[in-house]
Amino acid sequence: MNVALVSAPAIRTVDVIRKKRDGVELSRSEIEYLVRGYTSGEIPDYQVAAWLMSAVIRGLTRAETAALTDAMLRSGEVLDLSEFSAKKIDKHSTGGSSR
Repeated sequence: MNVALVSAPAIRTVDVIRKKRDGVELSRSEIEYLVRGYTSGEIPDYQVAAWLMSAVIRGLTRAETAALTDAMLRSGEVLDLSEFSAKKIDKHSTGGSSR
């Protein structure tokens, strides 16, 4: 018996922007797709800017905020500071001027 594998539909950036614009909650996979696509250079600045504008206007749910925070955390190098027993905080610069 042959069983055809059904793959998940591809995520398209324009659809994610449209969903957020329309006030629909995004899934974790959609948010991970945006962060991964942007940090790899596959999604251009103007599309992420459009998504960010819609996120500011419509807001993010707690689940979306958690997914975005987690995706951003995993988008770069994560340092293991467990060898230090003291409390730890993270402060990094975006490189902007402080004038």
